[in-house]
Amino acid sequence: MDEFTAELRARLTEAREELRRARENGDEHGVQIASGRLDNLNRLAADHGISPDAADEAR
Repeated sequence: MDEFTAELRARLTEAREELRRARENGDEHGVQIASGRLDNLNRLAADHGISPDAADEAR
């Protein structure tokens, strides 16, 4: 796996975790921020032919 793919997958994993924490804490603003970040990362992954779901498999 190249460095770009590895970094993108790591960021996707971080964004999912950030979203989970915001939801658990009832932080609506945090949910909006994390959701936007995750959307952008998913779009970037799709643009480069990288499966966003593979981020969880890379752990």
